Amino acid sequence: MTTRILIADDHRLMREGLRVLLEKQKDFEVIAEAGDGRTAVRLSEELSPDIVIMDVSMPELNGIEATRTIITKDPHTKVIALSMLSNNTFAIEMFKAGSSAYVIKDCASEELTYAVRAALKG
Repeated sequence: MTTRILIADDHRLMREGLRVLLEKQKDFEVIAEAGDGRTAVRLSEELSPDIVIMDVSMPELNGIEATRTIITKDPHTKVIALSMLSNNTFAIEMFKAGSSAYVIKDCASEELTYAVRAALKG
């Protein structure tokens, strides 16, 4: 079974890099990318991804609010928070919003893959 992933990050280079990393996994498919929170919410509604990789800090609608909206509309979608900051406040707020994991951007690619697989298992 293929895991359908939406990447939401306001930096194009980051989105493109994540796509390359994730699609190295034979069972992962990146179905869309969003450069802001509102687009992430809209694409999530339209495409029903299994996983949304959500940058915490984005324009239009931040990752916390976008996560809250996505999870409210479709509780089966798993959100993995992605941030440059290891600040506990952001992690706590993302978990309160419904995120399944919190990954720091300087982690190894294997950690992101592990987070996706762990989120799918609950």
